[in-house]
Amino acid sequence: MKLGIVGGALQGIEATYLSRKARFETVVLDRRENAPARSLADSSVTLDVVKEPEKAAKILADCDAVLPALENLDALETLDRMKGSFGGPFLFDLRAYDISCSKQRSNEMMAKLGVPLPQPYPECGFPAIVKPSCQSGSVGVSEVNSAAELPAALKKVADLHDEPIIQEFVHGKSISVEAVGNGRKARSYVTTEVVLDYNYDCKQVLCQPDILPPAEDKVFGSYLQETAETIGLSGIMDLEGIYGPRGLRILEIDARLPSQTPAAVVAATGVNLLDELYRAVSGQPSIAVRQPGCSSYEHFYSDGNRLIASGEKEFSHVQQPRYYEGLFGSDEMMTDYLPGRSRWHATVITHGKTPGEVLTKRKKVIAQIMRECGLEEFVDRMPEVV
Repeated sequence: MKLGIVGGALQGIEATYLSRKARFETVVLDRRENAPARSLADSSVTLDVVKEPEKAAKILADCDAVLPALENLDALETLDRMKGSFGGPFLFDLRAYDISCSKQRSNEMMAKLGVPLPQPYPECGFPAIVKPSCQSGSVGVSEVNSAAELPAALKKVADLHDEPIIQEFVHGKSISVEAVGNGRKARSYVTTEVVLDYNYDCKQVLCQPDILPPAEDKVFGSYLQETAETIGLSGIMDLEGIYGPRGLRILEIDARLPSQTPAAVVAATGVNLLDELYRAVSGQPSIAVRQPGCSSYEHFYSDGNRLIASGEKEFSHVQQPRYYEGLFGSDEMMTDYLPGRSRWHATVITHGKTPGEVLTKRKKVIAQIMRECGLEEFVDRMPEVV
């Protein structure tokens, strides 16, 4: 099976990793010669699909499936128009993406389904979160603790030429779950915990059985399944939420391949969401059987003196990463580390039968990196409020 991956940044890294696990051959198309996923793929091509659609169509016609691993709307629309020329299914639902990329539209839809959303401003009071409607991740997001802080937060959103969403700041555990749909039915999969750095960017994903109590876990997955089936999803979508003292609160949906969480899921359970996506869109039955296990997927970088746990924005600066097994005692690692290099980035994956086994492995990996690289300090900062 040959997969054409369009986009070589963080989603492209995710796609090449999942493809390796599924034993898919990969070709990455990206307009940048230094896109990091290119060094993880079997082959790659420097190409702008918007400016060179005929060339892209010729390459992708030789693929058994095509996966966009980017969020550039011009590129997504170009790929959607040419999907009839691909050698296999297009693993993306542009209509569902159009709904999910507007937090305002998707919140209105989920509210009609009875999905528990954070309370809107001004009813919620402070602290509150101000975020742009159509951005992903933590881009343009601000925590505000008083009316005096609102103008600066709103300006940050306006500078992105976007509309603001102002909601209750919900405290608790950050969680995520994915679903795959075939246009009629959807199936939700495995809940993961998203651990944030000091800047509210994802630095670690944990996959283990006790992320949520069983009843809440079932409800969380059902919210996504119902949302996906209401949309008529023919692709993959994730649901992000908070589990705290007041129960579940749903933050947003995104109808595209997530970065980070699917890798943690396959490392812990053997469930490969990319393979499930291909099967669903091509009309094949699911073969996923969840195995018992746990994993940690975590970003680090070295500045020469310190090893620093970092969010995915920092990891995106990785240059020509390679895939390793056993490096520094890890189970798996994607990194641009080389002996003698002082500044480098890494994604470290550890897995085991229990959370305790994974934690012990993680500590040993960090200690081995510190010792072998002669680093003086390990820095792992958290948000002021979680």
